[in-house]
Amino acid sequence: MKTFQLSLISIAMLTATSVSAVELNGSSLTQDDAWAIAEGAPVSIAPEAMDRVKKSYELVLEAAKSGKEIYGLTVGVGLNKDHKVISANGELSEEVKAASRRFNYSTLRSHSIGAGPALDPKLVRLAMVIRLNTLLKGGSGVQPRVAELYEEFLNKGVTPVVPTKGSLGDADITLASHVGSAMIGEWKVINKDGKQVASMEVLKEKGIKPLIPEGKDALGILSNSSVAMAMTMDAAKAVRQILKVTPIVYGISLEGLNGNVAPFLPQTVNFHPFPGLAEKASELRKVLAGSYLWDKDESRRLQDPLCFRTTVYTLSEAQNALNDLDKVINVQINGSDDNPGVMVDADRTGADIPQIGQYFIETKNAKGAIIPTANFEVLPVALAVQRMALALGHVGHNAAQRTMRLDEPQFTDLSRYLAAEGNLGHAFGATEDTLISIYSENIDLANPVSLDSFPVEGNIEDSASNLPRAAQRLKQSADNTFLVLSMELLHNTQAADLRKMKNKNFRMSPETEKLYKAYRAKSPFVDQDRIYSIDLENGDQLLKNY
Repeated sequence: MKTFQLSLISIAMLTATSVSAVELNGSSLTQDDAWAIAEGAPVSIAPEAMDRVKKSYELVLEAAKSGKEIYGLTVGVGLNKDHKVISANGELSEEVKAASRRFNYSTLRSHSIGAGPALDPKLVRLAMVIRLNTLLKGGSGVQPRVAELYEEFLNKGVTPVVPTKGSLGDADITLASHVGSAMIGEWKVINKDGKQVASMEVLKEKGIKPLIPEGKDALGILSNSSVAMAMTMDAAKAVRQILKVTPIVYGISLEGLNGNVAPFLPQTVNFHPFPGLAEKASELRKVLAGSYLWDKDESRRLQDPLCFRTTVYTLSEAQNALNDLDKVINVQINGSDDNPGVMVDADRTGADIPQIGQYFIETKNAKGAIIPTANFEVLPVALAVQRMALALGHVGHNAAQRTMRLDEPQFTDLSRYLAAEGNLGHAFGATEDTLISIYSENIDLANPVSLDSFPVEGNIEDSASNLPRAAQRLKQSADNTFLVLSMELLHNTQAADLRKMKNKNFRMSPETEKLYKAYRAKSPFVDQDRIYSIDLENGDQLLKNY
C-alpha cells in the first residue's frame, strides 16, 4: 500500500502543476508521453481522432441494425459466438438496446476475474493511456463516451484496482475488464490515500457519470493488451536504465583491475562488425576517456578474463534487443488490437469478392468495414521481451563474473577478497554467495514462456503469447540485475581504492569518478568487515536513479 500512496502523491503533485496536456490521436503516442500522462500530465483527445471514434460507432450501429453477424455485438464471445445476442431486424428498438446493455454488463462482470496483488496504480494509468490511444484508431467501435471516460479517469485521478494475474497474453480480457467494471460503478478504485474504495463513490465525488455500456463497449474495453503493454514498458524502462549505468560500472571495474582496453578499440570491433558493436565500443571509450588505463603499463596483463573482454559484446547485444523491443512497443501502442476490427474508410481492395465484400458497411456519414481479425496477437512483443531477458541475462552474467574476478589476486595483484590492510576477517568472500544466488534467478527468468499455452474457452482459444508473464519476468530480471551491478559497485570501488594505494599513477576517468564519488558518499571504503546489506541497498538505489 505504501507504493500506491507514493504513486498517487506523485500523480497529484504533477496534476497540480501547469503541465501542458498531451494530445492523443491514435497514431503518434511516444513512450515518453505515455509515461508523462501515467505520472500525472493531463491528456486530451485530438478532434479528428474523436471524429473517427464517432464514425466507427455509427458503423457498429448500422451493422447491428442490419442484422450482420458481428462478434461481441450481435453474437456472444469465445465459444459463445454461436449465441445470438440481439436480433434488430432493421430497427434498434428499446428492446434491442436493453438486450445489448444486459449483454455488455454481463460481459464486463463475468470477465472481471483477475487474481493476485493489485497492479501499481501508475501502471494502471499507463494501461489506460495505451488503451485510450489505441481506441482512437477507431477499431473498437465503442460509443464516444467510452473514450471520454478514459480521458476523465486519467485527468481526474480515478485509478481502478487491476489485479496482476489472469491474462494469457492474447488480450488481457480478465484484467482490463476491471477498468470497465469501475466505469460502470461496480468495482473498486484507489483513492488519494492509497486505499481501495467503491468506484461509484469516487465517480459521484468527481462528478463523473457512469458508463451505460452497449454495442461493442464491453469488448472494446476488455479485449486489448494494454495491461500487458504497461508491464512491458515498465520492464523496458528498467532495462534502459541498466544499459545507461552498466558501461560506467564496468569502467570502474576495469580501472580496479588495471585491465586492457584493447577489446573495444575501433581497430578491434571494426574487424568484426556486428550491428551496434562499434557504437557500444565508442560509448565505452568515452566512459573511460581520461583514465589511467590509456597510459602504457608494463605490469598490465595482455589479456583479461573473458567477462571483461566480452562485455562490449554483451552490452551491444542487449542494446540491439532493447532497440527491437522499443520498435514493437511503439507499433503496439499506436495500433488497433481489436477483434473484430471496425475500420473507418477501409481499403476496398477485394470488396468485389463475396467473402470480402460482406464485411463492408456504409451509412450517410461513414463508410468502412467490420472484419474479424487476429490483431489481439502480441507474439511479436512477447518474443522481443524474451530476447531482451536472455540478453539481459548475459549482462548480469558478465557483471557477476567480473565481480568475482576482482576478488582473486591472481587476476588483480590485490589482496584476496579485496581485504584492506589489517582486516583479518572475511572481507568480500561471503558476498559471492548472495551475488550468485541473485544472478542464478536470471538464468531461469531468461527461459521462454510464450510456448506455455493451454487451450481454453472450449478449445477455440488454443494459442497464447503469455506476454504478461514474460514482461513480469523481464522486470524481475532487471531488478535482479540492478542488485548484481550494486554488488559489483561494492567490489570495484574497493578495488579502485586499493589500486590507488598501490599505483601512484592511478587516475579515474571523469565519468567513472562521478559514479564512484556518488557511491562513496553513502558507502565508504571497507577497512574492517561490516554489514554489507546496507551497501547493497545503497548501490541498488543509486543505480536505479543515477
